Amino acid sequence: MKQTVLLLFVIGWFASCAPGHKQSATEAIASDTIHYAQGIEILHFDGYKTVEVKDPWEEGQLLQRYILVGRDKPLPGNLPAGTVVRVPLQKVAVYTSVHAAIIDLLGESHRIVGVCEPRYMDTPAIQEGLRAGRITDLGEANAPNVEKMIEIGTEYVIASPFQNSSYGPVEKIGIPIIEGADYMEALPLGRSEWIRFYGLLFDKEELADSLFRATEERYLALKELVAPIDHRPTVVSEKKFGSSWYVPAGDSYVAHFFADAGADYLFKELPGAGSTPMAFETVLDRAIHADLWLIKYNQAEDMTYDELRTEYTPYEHFDAFKNQKIFGCNTGRVPYYEEFPIHPDYLLKDLVAVFHPELLPGYTPRYYVPLKAN
Repeated sequence: MKQTVLLLFVIGWFASCAPGHKQSATEAIASDTIHYAQGIEILHFDGYKTVEVKDPWEEGQLLQRYILVGRDKPLPGNLPAGTVVRVPLQKVAVYTSVHAAIIDLLGESHRIVGVCEPRYMDTPAIQEGLRAGRITDLGEANAPNVEKMIEIGTEYVIASPFQNSSYGPVEKIGIPIIEGADYMEALPLGRSEWIRFYGLLFDKEELADSLFRATEERYLALKELVAPIDHRPTVVSEKKFGSSWYVPAGDSYVAHFFADAGADYLFKELPGAGSTPMAFETVLDRAIHADLWLIKYNQAEDMTYDELRTEYTPYEHFDAFKNQKIFGCNTGRVPYYEEFPIHPDYLLKDLVAVFHPELLPGYTPRYYVPLKAN
């Protein structure tokens, strides 16, 4: 029986997607202006829209082209090559907590029928849906339960792509995968601007635009607040993981956040937009006299200096450790990963308060608080 259902499912999806393989000479009616995001382009045509997701790892190449057609409208003829997506989406499986939070922000969490790795999802609507049985736990993102995915009627999957990786069995059953490469954006506002794409998927274009504009306005106001400041404290971030210290590069979103918040990031000249593994000694040599040190960790209670020293004794050589100028974000207690991609202004405000507390008197930190004294 399951084999029959699977076969019908596959045939149905391939039939619905087949028109996406035609070539089109149709000219776009309009193009949405994308101000910060480098990875997407949105075009409007007669009867449909396209969203071109650029390949973050191959310059000049497309990762995907999505052809958005109204669910109640006939498929236009002569569509370009790509994946046809009937909007608004109705039954969606979501792999990441970030995308679940974005869908919830758009007021569409009731469209989510399954999630991967729910232990990482702090969005209340997702947890409530799991408890009530409206949302199904699909297991791990690298090996989701495909049979459950079919049983709950999943129409689309929203996932984050990774270089040289596949989606395994999900690709074989023909469920269209919408690849959200937003995490590859270097600019904080670039990452949050992807909400405009997700808004299109749920027919919430105006809401998505208004949410982004409000975020942009708050972010730029904070950036302008610190612009006249001459003194920029030196800062180092993260800590050792295994045998390496993964240092954010100079064009990473971390580096952009630090610059916009008025700090002098000590590794700003490191090339690239990702993170570079370095030996502890290399980081210590460069950042031993850093004014401030920011770390993230995940545990039941907020970290103390003694705990950090116990984790790795040589940390005590940093001036920031000696002077008790370490600020920590306990991701086990605050929804950091769900919030900052959509609300970079939240994180920027925290950083401004760390680097220049005189600019935000009375501000209560959202993420980064001073490490507890011993």
